[in-house]
Amino acid sequence: MSGMLYICATPIGNLGDMTPRVVETLRGVDLIAAEDTRNSIRLLNHFEIKTSMTSYHEYNKVEKADYLVAQMQQGKDVALITDAGTPAVSDPGEVLVAKCHEAGIRVTSLPGAAACITALTLSGLSTRRFCFEAFLPADRKERGRILEELKQESRTMILYEAPHHLVKTLGELNDALGNRRLTLCRELTKKFETVLPTTIEEALRMYEREEPRGEYVLVIEGKSIQQKMEEEKNAWRNMSIEQHMAYYEKEGMDEKSAMKQVAKDRGVSKRDIYQYLLSN
Repeated sequence: MSGMLYICATPIGNLGDMTPRVVETLRGVDLIAAEDTRNSIRLLNHFEIKTSMTSYHEYNKVEKADYLVAQMQQGKDVALITDAGTPAVSDPGEVLVAKCHEAGIRVTSLPGAAACITALTLSGLSTRRFCFEAFLPADRKERGRILEELKQESRTMILYEAPHHLVKTLGELNDALGNRRLTLCRELTKKFETVLPTTIEEALRMYEREEPRGEYVLVIEGKSIQQKMEEEKNAWRNMSIEQHMAYYEKEGMDEKSAMKQVAKDRGVSKRDIYQYLLSN
């Protein structure tokens, strides 16, 4: 009979957030797969957990996942932990989970701390709809593509950033999104937890003067539906009349209806649009 994979959330700062269920599971499994065994040994020692560990990280995630799956196929139970928070969220654990499903191995998740959700609930911004981007890609082209997509995002956005990249990222966000509301979170659940509701421009000015410290979670206001509708409504200002017509026809309007709508947008009569198209 195959073993199981247990996805175990660990504290993001405050050890009091370690759940009794996770402690019990880590004590009971045959093997713990940890992002950094040197870091995790301190956590295990604190809770007097003696279970053997093996490393599982970004640079060995494929071959080590195969090894761990083989161990579970032999009947061993494996727990997956990351340095802090919930494994498999913007994390190489997703590879192991996928391989377990392919092999028919049962996977369960033991809920706990996640920096993205903690920051979202503290932000004061809309929590009904949100998207998680984690760290923006380092590759320049891919990073530009993601920022371009985020321009139109109406959901609240959650990003992670390291202190030495914060000013650069804030500048890029300001260029791409404009001056949106932003809540900066750092040292979450720790003694010096900081939650700063501000704007992108204000945060950029502040950290151009003072050095950022600690890992940051950025919670950013999405584009309002009203703003998106207004932009779409005025998109025709950069179109020729032919392009304006084509836009509505592509939306499913017949020529007559499209002509009427183009005339309405431009504040002219339908006859003016007809005469223009006839003479061009």
